[in-house]
Amino acid sequence: MFNGEIPPQFWNITSLQVLDLSHNNLSGTILQCFGNLSSMLVLNLEGNNFHGPIPETWGSGNKLKEIKMGQNNLQGRLPRSLSNCKMLEFLDLGNNKIEDTFPCWLGALPELRILILNSNRLYGTISIKVPETNILFPKLHIIDLSNNGFVGTLPIDFFARWNAMTDLDGENATYLHAYHHFMVNLIMIPYQFPYSMTITNKGEKMEYVRILEVFSAMDLSCNKFEGKIPEVVGNLMGLQLLNFSNNILDGQIPSALGHLANLEALDLSQNKLTRRIPTQLTQLNFLEVFYVSHNHLTGPIPEGQQFDTFQNSSFVGNSRLCGMPLSRKCDYYNPEVLPPPSSTSKGHEDSGLLAEFSWKLVLLGYVCGFLIGVVIGNIVFTRKHEWFMKTFRIRYPTRQKRGGGGGGERLNRSKE
Repeated sequence: MFNGEIPPQFWNITSLQVLDLSHNNLSGTILQCFGNLSSMLVLNLEGNNFHGPIPETWGSGNKLKEIKMGQNNLQGRLPRSLSNCKMLEFLDLGNNKIEDTFPCWLGALPELRILILNSNRLYGTISIKVPETNILFPKLHIIDLSNNGFVGTLPIDFFARWNAMTDLDGENATYLHAYHHFMVNLIMIPYQFPYSMTITNKGEKMEYVRILEVFSAMDLSCNKFEGKIPEVVGNLMGLQLLNFSNNILDGQIPSALGHLANLEALDLSQNKLTRRIPTQLTQLNFLEVFYVSHNHLTGPIPEGQQFDTFQNSSFVGNSRLCGMPLSRKCDYYNPEVLPPPSSTSKGHEDSGLLAEFSWKLVLLGYVCGFLIGVVIGNIVFTRKHEWFMKTFRIRYPTRQKRGGGGGGERLNRSKE
């Protein structure tokens, strides 16, 4: 393992084609002069302790195909001179402290296949800021922007233009590499330098020591994207890995995701997604990992195909989701598992409740008035009997006495 700083004279080796100093303990800054090494094809400085800015001196006409400076402490902005690397296929600047917006200007690089910028301090929205064109990242099929500070909606304009993710032919697939040669006794010896990367796949950090040219992945997790998942994602049918987890996405899961026939891992967990899981997702026959946990999903979990293999952890944190593998059975009469009522039905329900409350209130008033009247009347009649009789001029009824003999004797009336 190498330690310390790289001597300045080292960068004067102009014939250098491949420089791999990865995973050492090198430190210091990266000198500006190394960007002038016109013969270099592969530059790999990842896994060290370099700090400071990324050099700005990427001259036009260079032959670089791979630049890897991830897992360092590099700071500052992304150098715009990287757009001079017209042959660049693989750019990895992940796990640094870079502060900048999304480099849409890299979309003009005609050969760029892999872009890894995860775990930095990138911010802002991802939108097209170059003149309107259909040629944006024409060969890009692996992108990792996870663990940054991006905001706004998902970049639908880019999704519509990433044609390399739409259809990848797996027949006769080869591994991505940088081809170079060296001379031995005046004999040209060809050599292939394979590309490698580390990304999160199926919930775990995985190192790919070789990368198939048909492998396609998109990781936009752990940002602050909001809004709905656009239907156009369903056109990226070459995708094998799709991760939108840990954002603020809402709305329903698009049924168009069922078109991603090559998908092996889909992670939509830790968002605010609603409504039911589309049954079209059961058509994904290669899906090995599926996470929608900690959302606001409702209704039954689809059954059949790969869905019969997923564990409870794929669905937890959705209180209104039911069905296997959850212990909560689907009871369509239980409001806890029913979808929330629509605004129309809720309005009718509220009107009905108001009408019911109104007639009950009127009935209650009548009953109370009647009871109070009876009670007061009884009190007045009992305690103020004489006053009541005089006030309303009610006479006592006359009575007849019965005699002791056979005939009766009437009560004498008052003399007239």
